[in-house]
Amino acid sequence: MHKEIIRREQVSDEHLPDTLHPLVRQIYARRGVTNKAQLELTASHLCAVDSLKGLPEACELLYQALQGQKNITIIGDFDADGATSTALMMEALQMLGSTNHHFLVPNRFKYGYGLTPEIVDIANSQGAQVLVTVDNGISCIAGVKRAKELGLQVVVTDHHLPGAHTPPADAIVNPNQVGCNFASKSLAGVGVAFYFMLALRKYLREQQWFEQQNIKEPNIAQLLDLVALGTVADVVSLDANNRILVEQGLKRIRAGATRPGIQALIEIAGKNQQKLVASDFGFALGPRINAAGRLDDMAFGINCLLAKDLSSARVMAADLDDLNKARREIEQGMQIEAEQVLASLQFSESNLPHGISLFHGDWHQGVIGIVAGRLKEKYHRPSIVFAKGNDDDASGMNNSDADSIDISSNEIKGSARSIPGLHIRDLLEYIDSQHPGIIIKFGGHAMAAGLSIPANKFEQFSALFEQYAEQWLSKEALTGVLASDGELLTNDMTLAFAQVLREAGPWGQNFPEPVFDDVFTLVQQRIVGEKHLKLVVEKDQQVFDAIAFNVDIKRWPDNQAKQVKLAYRLDINEFRGKQSVQLMVEQLD
Repeated sequence: MHKEIIRREQVSDEHLPDTLHPLVRQIYARRGVTNKAQLELTASHLCAVDSLKGLPEACELLYQALQGQKNITIIGDFDADGATSTALMMEALQMLGSTNHHFLVPNRFKYGYGLTPEIVDIANSQGAQVLVTVDNGISCIAGVKRAKELGLQVVVTDHHLPGAHTPPADAIVNPNQVGCNFASKSLAGVGVAFYFMLALRKYLREQQWFEQQNIKEPNIAQLLDLVALGTVADVVSLDANNRILVEQGLKRIRAGATRPGIQALIEIAGKNQQKLVASDFGFALGPRINAAGRLDDMAFGINCLLAKDLSSARVMAADLDDLNKARREIEQGMQIEAEQVLASLQFSESNLPHGISLFHGDWHQGVIGIVAGRLKEKYHRPSIVFAKGNDDDASGMNNSDADSIDISSNEIKGSARSIPGLHIRDLLEYIDSQHPGIIIKFGGHAMAAGLSIPANKFEQFSALFEQYAEQWLSKEALTGVLASDGELLTNDMTLAFAQVLREAGPWGQNFPEPVFDDVFTLVQQRIVGEKHLKLVVEKDQQVFDAIAFNVDIKRWPDNQAKQVKLAYRLDINEFRGKQSVQLMVEQLD
């Protein structure tokens, strides 16, 4: 969908340092930076550990487990946040002196998301005595009940929104649980796990644990590379606290202080480790880890992150890269089919439903979340894409941390992505309350959710989704808007200023990278890589390279066009050791 470009309003930035470039100071102010301290992305400015509810109980429980050398089993999730959370817990427990800890990621097809009763039984059969969930658990009431029946202890660490009831765990650590005063509600699952391990180290120190075990007190900051990767890949809001976590992780990676698995992923993605930026986590590293959970077994991704040497990590990273290529091919085919289904329903950009819901019997469960996201981006409508459940002999996979359902032959699985102005989890909860029996299970966030419905209820659900989306969405919310920081003077369209913008990050969800807009003279245009438009544009007698990805090749190249209006990000292109300014086009007219 073509978006209306709206320039951000000028706001007061007098509260920010004069040493900043004037435009950077304005950009920060527009993104809600209220004081100089928010720009000091040092660990000392992180939210206090002890403000997270549930940590004392969780730390005491794990201390007793360490003392008794109990079998601690980490129950992970299928996406990059779940993988980094699991790897972080495995590494941290080893650093803290544990000799009996393991991880278990459910087979996606067989058991569904999270701590299900079936997964509890498997963990129990493997000798687990203490279960610690990461990036899941807050909605796993039946699973926790089963664990308690078997005499297991359970610590839930999660960041998803709790429902009306919480599981009867021995301890729950979740910034979004009722009564938690932790200032940052946007922690990713890996952020929650990091804070838990910080608190556990402090607790063990107070018990003289390290002296008793004759081990050196570890530096938990060594795990910040995992925290940064999982935080950005999970697309949580980059509030001040998360920006610190990401920046500190990036600094460690750029300095070479990262684990072999992340180094190997950076290499296979063709990125420069010394110049890594936050968006590389979301667009290069994260998708390769996610591919394991989508198409095969997330244990591959976790084991890559846990690799002890670079040579073995490179082998695993190459396997993840192959899975990601396969995922792209599947996604492209599904995207074409989704467009065909929309066309058969006689929808067009000028005649769209308020909510898009599509189902195809041959679609791949592991990729429906990505396709829903693509539809949401293209048409600016909340979108849900459904696929059939698979046979029990299929491999485990994932489509989103929010896609939490049980699989059976008479259920179909949906992955939802929403737009600002519609809280998708709340909408699903409303449909469930008003029409019991249509939704079997659901969970998620404001912008992403997952659900399962009976296969024979799809048409009814689709009609209700459209009905309530129309009621809940305002006309303003249905208009796609691209926020711009305005015109960028040619004097600032330089490598030096592009570097200033890069260093002003990390940029990400709810702290967006600056976008500028302007009209340029069109000098050259050609298609590269089948559907990407390579441009040379001119302004004030200066020429610039630009590239627009995934353009409508029916419209572009346009040999009649003499001028083009671009909304773009100022970027640095590196080719054969040389750097040049490149405009990364967000939209062109």
